[in-house]
Amino acid sequence: MRVIGGKLRGKFIHNPTDKTTRPLKDMVRESIFNILEHSKNEKIKFKDDIVLDLFSGSGSFGIECLSRGVKKVYFFETYKPSLKVLEKNINYLELNKNSIVRQIDAYEISRENIDNEKIDLIYLDPPFKDTNINKLLRKITELKIAQKSTLIVIHRNKKFKENFTKNFKIIREKTYGLSKIVFGKILV
Repeated sequence: MRVIGGKLRGKFIHNPTDKTTRPLKDMVRESIFNILEHSKNEKIKFKDDIVLDLFSGSGSFGIECLSRGVKKVYFFETYKPSLKVLEKNINYLELNKNSIVRQIDAYEISRENIDNEKIDLIYLDPPFKDTNINKLLRKITELKIAQKSTLIVIHRNKKFKENFTKNFKIIREKTYGLSKIVFGKILV
């Protein structure tokens, strides 16, 4: 797996070797970032944005954001093999200055874990069997870390029918193989 765009384009990203972690495929990541960079409704600026990467795994999403110029990424990962790979990638790519790794369950997020910052882009990639996504969306709402312009990107299994909380507005859904990507916003 490699970085697709930005200053680190072409650089190698290590993947966890175990089968319990499901890395974001290059094709899906490339499509997400094409939408984020070129779409009228989902476009973000990247430069100086703050990103929250929950269930980070190897960190490929957050690393891609850093490569494209975001100010900072908060990575949340608790699974030790993935955490080791995430830290290895951040060190290898020399992204320590703009990366904050939290070994905290995504559902335990607090304002203190993200230094009381407002977040511009949130990426949620829980295990496909996780059915508590609304709990996390409610927590994001309660913490008031999302702004009106904050975009949320959710990676889910296309077979799973999600009934998102009423304060989450879906802007776009896209399917790739077994993956479904949902772009949306918290109504604030």
